[in-house]
Amino acid sequence: MSNLVRIAPGALVIGKPLPWTVYDAEGNVLLTQGYVIQTDVQLEQLFERGLFYPRRSDAPAPEPAANDIDERPRNPFSDYPQLLHTLELALRAIDRPAPDARQRVLGLANLVIRCCREAPDPCLALVHLYSVEPTAYEQTLFYAIICYFVGDQLGMEDKRLRVLIGAALTANLALLPFSDKLNQSRHRLSESQRAIIHKHPELAVAALERAGIDNRLLLTIVAQHHEQPDGSGYPAGLSGPDILPEARIVALAERYTAMITRRAYRNRYNITEARQALAEASHRLQDRSLHQALLRALTPYPPGALVRLANNEVAVVTHRPTGLQGAVAQAIVNPTGNRYVGAFKRDCTRPEYQIQQVEVPDDLPSMDFGQLWGFDRS
Repeated sequence: MSNLVRIAPGALVIGKPLPWTVYDAEGNVLLTQGYVIQTDVQLEQLFERGLFYPRRSDAPAPEPAANDIDERPRNPFSDYPQLLHTLELALRAIDRPAPDARQRVLGLANLVIRCCREAPDPCLALVHLYSVEPTAYEQTLFYAIICYFVGDQLGMEDKRLRVLIGAALTANLALLPFSDKLNQSRHRLSESQRAIIHKHPELAVAALERAGIDNRLLLTIVAQHHEQPDGSGYPAGLSGPDILPEARIVALAERYTAMITRRAYRNRYNITEARQALAEASHRLQDRSLHQALLRALTPYPPGALVRLANNEVAVVTHRPTGLQGAVAQAIVNPTGNRYVGAFKRDCTRPEYQIQQVEVPDDLPSMDFGQLWGFDRS
């Protein structure tokens, strides 16, 4: 099929879910999005068999402009590859700079907001399912998603929320060429690397201004997103109320994403550990509202978390509690440790299906994300 291309080496990572469905040369589905490659042999066979995935054009748009309304229902799992591709194009437009850079950033911010509003639990699931070893672009998208949920919890108005998400998408623009390498390095940072890290907020602001993005709130959020309430941050050493709440939200989103992400130099936190770290950090702050907003949005067991149920099944949380409805999970491993064929919906308010603990397997099991969250593959 003309719209399919061969998978490039380096596009897939062992232990991380496939970011898209894999096809053969005739367009038949071979592996669904969510399948986890476990070994080098499997990875090599995948490349050798000539599997394909849908091509993503480098042409401008189809991402919506800031004022456009895209009526298609949002499925964050099928949207995921295009969201990442659109993000890459938007950041390239800033770096060039291109005349449509502002339109691209705000259009993508609008799309993130729509995805999160229409499918909030799947959007949170993206963050937790793909946090094993995310690329720099994936991390950036996760920052924006988390910022949405904190802003939503705080009742932030749409215009301000859109600027917040635009800032989250662009704040680390100057770090993108180095982020993946830094995350994979076991060595101490060099002086030149430290200098880039400490200058990256100012470098991002300068790039945004060159691209014609002149929203003062967005630029200030980007400039301040590494400042600390106690004055120990950078680049200006601001403290307390001198730091915008939106800048602190971006910093919080980055911190949470970093905690649940695997690095070459440390293990990742599980959900329970990350929540505990956030709660402990909030106790050192005068204003705990942002941390509390994130903890409320996540709930103790956010979508995408693997959990052990009271009947000893392993399940993936698909929906957070809402009103009288408790958390919902899909059981994928039976009580004796064998994989189910398919999955079984579990109401976690029932005694036999109550969540006992977060499960941290050595290898993430393969899942069909569309099926688990009830999206029609067609």
